[in-house]
Amino acid sequence: MKLHALEIGLIEMTTPLMDQGRAVKKIADFLEVLKETGSLDLQSHILACNGHVQPNADASADVNSPGLNGASTPDSSPVICVEFTGTDTPLLLARNGELLHAIEHLAAKILRLEPEEHDLIFFDAEGFKANRDRELQHSAETAIEQVRDTGRPYSFPPMTSRERRLLHLALAKSGLPTASSGEGPRRFVVLYPEGPAAAQPVPTADRTRAIRNSFRRR
Repeated sequence: MKLHALEIGLIEMTTPLMDQGRAVKKIADFLEVLKETGSLDLQSHILACNGHVQPNADASADVNSPGLNGASTPDSSPVICVEFTGTDTPLLLARNGELLHAIEHLAAKILRLEPEEHDLIFFDAEGFKANRDRELQHSAETAIEQVRDTGRPYSFPPMTSRERRLLHLALAKSGLPTASSGEGPRRFVVLYPEGPAAAQPVPTADRTRAIRNSFRRR
């Protein structure tokens, strides 16, 4: 019955996060179903946030708390944060947080968020994403040094949209051009050396897509 209610909510909710209290309830219902069906020993703490999860958040969401009933903010900072605790937390973080990212992605789908709006929600556990942000910063510094030394582009591994955005920001201070390439979960960031754009090699994924499209036009 809960799943059916969620499906009805998907149809009714056409402006995600305009009513954040309602969005919080949808997330809470989804997580309750997830924990019950998966027999997961997890507690979820849902709260309004301004880019950071508060580790001492209340166990239940307060839909009347400040910041949850207004319209979503125009920037890409998270509006609703979820912090997981419990004995099954390691399951969320296994394989580079694969399950954690998957749950966050499903929540974004339930709220009918567009891909560029996914950063409006933020799911974390045991500071995993904070540690990941530090890793991205270190990777950016290493890539900048390598590109400047070799004069060759550097391709990062595929990342989530949030991680790509953070990586672009970290790379921006170098003044070197960046671009995203690939599609869907295989989308990645490329850092280029200084010089004319025409001299930059086209990433393999883009070349493959261009060749495929040329055959389709014939």
